[in-house]
Amino acid sequence: MTLCSSKDKSDTPTDEKSRFVAITDVVPDAILEIRYYGTYNFVGTRIDGYKAPIAMLTREAADSLKAVSDDVMRQGYRLKIYDAYRPQMGVDHFVRWAKEIADTLMKPYFYADLDKSVLFKQDYIAAKSGHTRGSTVDLTLFDMRTGKEVDMGGTFDWFGPESHPDFCGNPATGTYTGDNSASHSIPKRSISAEQFANRMILRRAMLSHGFKPLYSEWWHFTLRNEPFPDTYFTFPVE
Repeated sequence: MTLCSSKDKSDTPTDEKSRFVAITDVVPDAILEIRYYGTYNFVGTRIDGYKAPIAMLTREAADSLKAVSDDVMRQGYRLKIYDAYRPQMGVDHFVRWAKEIADTLMKPYFYADLDKSVLFKQDYIAAKSGHTRGSTVDLTLFDMRTGKEVDMGGTFDWFGPESHPDFCGNPATGTYTGDNSASHSIPKRSISAEQFANRMILRRAMLSHGFKPLYSEWWHFTLRNEPFPDTYFTFPVE
């Protein structure tokens, strides 16, 4: 999911970008697949504010991500980035789209089990996003041995319980249980022990180097000591 949490308290807008860097300037081995610059995303069009297929973060978050990259590369992986800093105009685009109930172009790919009318109620879309504070990143792993993206048992931005880190396992202990009894997906789905373990490789690396997870998305992490906890930024990605 995008995800725009209504719990975010950022309330000071600014277009100041002097403390932001392009991720690949700090983490040159990162692979970019900036979904909101293209059309393969849950909206189905390029998102406002994405003027270049690059990923940006605050310098502090980028430095911590470099440590993550070094960690996973020793294990045979590279980081693949889907999204990082997101300008407020991008979040506003999501909100406008969510209100257009008839626009379900990408429903089969990202929210097949949900009626679009519930996206606000279930907190998939909201007016503020932690991404606009500049220290949040959506990412996965790329296996250098196979030359393929690691199988996480679900796609980035899938709106549903299958995206939760605790789906079929306990992320606190890294234990796979196979239990999807709390899942409200239709039909019920599950992920394998290997897919859960792959999610945990990414999670352990991110948490070990200063990031904190989100309860609803295995791919979403925010720098624990983010430098701008009460600021959201408005400059475009360019």
